[in-house]
Amino acid sequence: MSERDSNETAVRRLRERLGSGNMLPVRRALHALNPAEIASLLASLPPTERNLVWEMVSPEDDGEVLLHLPESIRTGLIRQMDTAELIKAAEELEIDDLADLLEGLPETVTREVLRALDADDRARLEQVLAYEPDTAGGLMNTDTVTVRPDVSLDVVQRYLRLRGEVPTHTDALYVVDRYGAYLGALPLDKILTRAADDLVANVMERETPAIPAGEKEHDVARRFESADLVSAPVVDGKGILVGRITVDDVVDVIRAEGEHNMMSMAGLAEDEDLFAPVRQAALRRGIWLGINLMTAFAAAWVVGRFEATIGEVVALAVLMPVVASMGGIGGSQTLTLMIRSLALGQAGVGNTRLLLRKELSVAAVNGLLWSIVVGAIAAWWFSSLWLALVIALALVVNQVIAAASGVLIPLILKRMGVDPALAGSVVLTTVTDVVGFFALLGLGTVILL
Repeated sequence: MSERDSNETAVRRLRERLGSGNMLPVRRALHALNPAEIASLLASLPPTERNLVWEMVSPEDDGEVLLHLPESIRTGLIRQMDTAELIKAAEELEIDDLADLLEGLPETVTREVLRALDADDRARLEQVLAYEPDTAGGLMNTDTVTVRPDVSLDVVQRYLRLRGEVPTHTDALYVVDRYGAYLGALPLDKILTRAADDLVANVMERETPAIPAGEKEHDVARRFESADLVSAPVVDGKGILVGRITVDDVVDVIRAEGEHNMMSMAGLAEDEDLFAPVRQAALRRGIWLGINLMTAFAAAWVVGRFEATIGEVVALAVLMPVVASMGGIGGSQTLTLMIRSLALGQAGVGNTRLLLRKELSVAAVNGLLWSIVVGAIAAWWFSSLWLALVIALALVVNQVIAAASGVLIPLILKRMGVDPALAGSVVLTTVTDVVGFFALLGLGTVILL
């Protein structure tokens, strides 16, 4: 059974139990789930049932569950919690997770949470909060285990036994000098396999790079992906080790980026609540419907300029959607490829010409191929070779322009500081509709009249 099917089954059973009024099976079912699974269930329930189930979640899991919820749902649940509940939820979290949660808490509650922490944890939290949330510093945890380069591996082993445990996702200790400057990494396998009297300086990996605290989180994610990292050290501007980033936090970044790109292309926020109030959802979506309406009027204006041509050759009106649709699909393919490439850092000024040349070539090949097919259908349908020529030429023109737009629009939007995933599809649709209609009706005016 897939994860989606299991989630649907769990939601259905949970709603059946809620409907029966017997809360004991619901509590048992919740206790058998991990925080991420509980969050998925809560997001799948309408507000009334969601609030009821939330009250039954174990207080020890509250913080983790909140972190796995979309911001819009998390904010609503936080409003229902009193200060004591929020402090309890916060105390159960790691420092990096706590920093993420504090962003959505009221200022008065944040002060209470800080006051409830001991001095060491408060200092560690303030260190993370000093950085922007979307940077390596905001993503890191401060639970690093450090050693000096002039000690033996035997000393390191005794130190670890004395500690009794190491932080989650620890695959290496970090080597620092007496001032705390990062020198390299000491993998756990070397601690276990090398001679006990070997010095750390002789077995450490000096080439393991540290991540600057100000580096953007999507660049951090690319580092982890390209180097298959489990954890990585973070340093400040002076090279001082300030924390580490682990793979579980990077997975969250990658997932959030994927959701953002997917939802943005439909003009929606990545934290959109499936059961958001009608007024709120209508307002969010209505804005983009209004923007799309303006672009539609632009295409309609072009059609209106050729009203006489359409009146003389009605077949052109029948074929208009074909040209616009084919251009839209071709352009969307290129646009999607470009948005993905920009997100991965694969596309930029250095290879724009090569990308443009390649996409124009692909569009020309597909345009010629499908223009023959569409032209043949038009000739058979309307018994006119001239009409077939018009739509064939228009289709090729629109395919080529759509491909060029698919490459250039996201690059231009990024240069302007606009998210290509959010606005790219709207701009592209306008271009392909306007160009498609203009090419078809303009050529029809020249050739058929």
